[in-house]
Amino acid sequence: MTSAEETKQDDPAGSGPGGYAEARLRLLQEESRSGPSRRSALSGLTDQWLNAQFARAARETGVRGAALVAVGGYGRADLSPRSDLDLLLLHDGKARPAELSALADRLWYPVWDLGLALDHSVRTPAEARKTAAEDLKAHLGLLDARLVSGDAGLLAGLRTSVLADWRNQAARRLPQLHALCRERAERAGELRFLLEPDLKEARGGLRDVTVLRAVAASWLADAPREGLAEARRRLLDARDALHLVTGRATDRLSLQEQPQVAARLGLLDADALLREVYEAARVVAYAGDVTWREVGRVLRARAARPRLRGLLGTRGATAPERAPLAEGVVESDGEAVLALAARPDRDPVLPLRFGAAAAQAGLPVSLHAVRRLAAQARPLPVPWPAEAREQLLTLLGAGEPTVGVWEALEAEGLITRLLPDWERVRCRPQHNPVHTWTVDRHLIETAVRASALTRRVGRPDLLLMAALLHDIGKGWPGDHSVVGETIARDMAVRVGFDAEDTAVLGTLVRHHLLLVDTATRRDLDDPATVTAVARAVGSTGTLEILHALTEADALATGPAAWSTWRGSLVADLVRRVAAVLSGAPPADPEPDLPTAEQERLALEALRTGEPVLTLHAREEEDEAVGVELVVAVPDQPGVLPAVSGVLALHRLTVRAADLRFLELPDHLGEVLVLRWRVAAEYGALPQAARLRTDLVRALDGTLDVPAKLAGREAAYPRRRGVVPPPPRVTVVPDVSPLATVLEVRAPDAVGLLHRIGRALESAGVRVRSAHVSTLGANAVDTVYVVDPDGKPLPPPAAAAVASQVQAALT
Repeated sequence: MTSAEETKQDDPAGSGPGGYAEARLRLLQEESRSGPSRRSALSGLTDQWLNAQFARAARETGVRGAALVAVGGYGRADLSPRSDLDLLLLHDGKARPAELSALADRLWYPVWDLGLALDHSVRTPAEARKTAAEDLKAHLGLLDARLVSGDAGLLAGLRTSVLADWRNQAARRLPQLHALCRERAERAGELRFLLEPDLKEARGGLRDVTVLRAVAASWLADAPREGLAEARRRLLDARDALHLVTGRATDRLSLQEQPQVAARLGLLDADALLREVYEAARVVAYAGDVTWREVGRVLRARAARPRLRGLLGTRGATAPERAPLAEGVVESDGEAVLALAARPDRDPVLPLRFGAAAAQAGLPVSLHAVRRLAAQARPLPVPWPAEAREQLLTLLGAGEPTVGVWEALEAEGLITRLLPDWERVRCRPQHNPVHTWTVDRHLIETAVRASALTRRVGRPDLLLMAALLHDIGKGWPGDHSVVGETIARDMAVRVGFDAEDTAVLGTLVRHHLLLVDTATRRDLDDPATVTAVARAVGSTGTLEILHALTEADALATGPAAWSTWRGSLVADLVRRVAAVLSGAPPADPEPDLPTAEQERLALEALRTGEPVLTLHAREEEDEAVGVELVVAVPDQPGVLPAVSGVLALHRLTVRAADLRFLELPDHLGEVLVLRWRVAAEYGALPQAARLRTDLVRALDGTLDVPAKLAGREAAYPRRRGVVPPPPRVTVVPDVSPLATVLEVRAPDAVGLLHRIGRALESAGVRVRSAHVSTLGANAVDTVYVVDPDGKPLPPPAAAAVASQVQAALT
């Protein structure tokens, strides 16, 4: 019988009534116990069990001078339901190896038998100290070492030496620790901006809380304590709930588990859970920024003066130089601080002037100064005085430094005090994966992007303010553009803009998506499209600002939201709208006359009876914008689904499609000409000859396009647990007098346009043009259709076609 089996027989903790396993299960099932109380109780219960195990094992093996030590999270008594047990068997080196091995077996095997994860080691104090000196992570774990059972003096000696080493080596080890934190942040991301955050490893997570404890133990710097303990508790509570929901030792808060975790924590929904987690992560990340900045300042100061002078006090030392930045604001020791004569209680503009001066100088702000402003600053009158408005715009226009300054002011409550509606968007998650940031951070990032575009507009102040407010409606129910217009107007009045500027800001917020949506989803050759945009915008000045805001908003959203192609479409739309706003009549649609190339292709298609095509980049554009594919086919059923299906099989992304029937001279016949804007999904473009061969086969039925596409789609990885909303097809009214406009919103998938084309063919309608827009995992395809006579569909027929397409996609 093995030692492990003997241990299990002697102690039924792993399975018998009253044992550790059953007691642990009862504890985890207690609804009334949660949070710190449960973690402490679980740690205490585990201590009792391991203490009994250690006492019996030491007695049976005869080992003296040993201690069982909890380190890491267990050492902090922070056991989550599925946490690892981090244990160190410490010994004085006098026992024989066989005795130590037997002692360890009697400790580790019962833990493994219960299915608990175990991180274990066996060392003397000298070996543990040496390991800590060589391994930074091991050193951090020993800082939280706690006695579970055995020789307390053995651990006390180790703790004293480990802490002394940590403090004596702080100047070398803290920069190493900071480098590890930065590497981890790059790898795991920023917790408060992730849809599926790692509660432990991401920046602002539990690992960073542990790091802040270690920095404090060095006596070199300490983190700001306000809110930190509560933030740590929230993150630990979320991890506890995640462990209980999944039954696994996981720290990643995945999408499919968020509703259950929220319910276990008594929160309304997944959004409420994410917002609470983001709030906690913001506190931790901000505390880390402040702490590491202080560490750097102290280390620089130590390096700049002899150690002896520091021991002797301030005699012979010089105070840091204070360079003026603005009224009441100076630079000192690399930070923006308040001047000695500053009076926040008499200067209500000082918080904004302080933030603007720091951002313009590219300096971090002093934590002490921000807290003093939060405690003493008087509220601004409403409407704000002109100086306050100017300082806000100066802060917003400072570029990248704006982010750090804004977050420092926000961390101490100054932003919500100045702009109360900001509270609704603070740390608010955005579930669209296209978005990189939470709503509040996205607004600031948009202002940063807009600051680089202020030379393009006549009113940079309105551009910056619109950037700050364009998504402010996302904190309320309903269409955020419509709701946001009302909020933006109220905030504009509060900040001190006059009635005319307030109206412009309202228009900018209401229509901040108008240009990009119209350019990518509507037919720009249709005069009704341009007229509708001109009517909504109202003036060339507003159009100019809206153009810059559109670009800034997209760039601040994420890499999928903007491209050279999108930019070219928006610029084309702006040019057309500007002409109308300047007094020019809307351009009539171009007559349906073939170009020389189209006529040549049409004649060739008619002569051969088969499709012909050309594929080439346009001379004025590069491949990043797209290439043009022109296909001519003798009129026959199924052309649109056949062509779009073949393009999908060759991994060509369709960005726009235009279809026209050409009546050739001398009654030679009618040919369908399709002009596509496509881009390679990756790699090089396929050869035109291969495309033509597959298109011929698709049209004659020898190439089963639906089956091929189904196989391709089945091979695509689908994210576990993510169920996209069903497709939706709607008739968009009052868009064009020339055609019926259908808008298809669906998850982006292989051959989506092919399936749409098949459904439209079945419905017996003709497609004039198609405009494809894809953001992340979602596609919005707009199709202009007409009846067989080339006229728009009557409303009942249009609704029936929309239902038929939706049914085909569902």
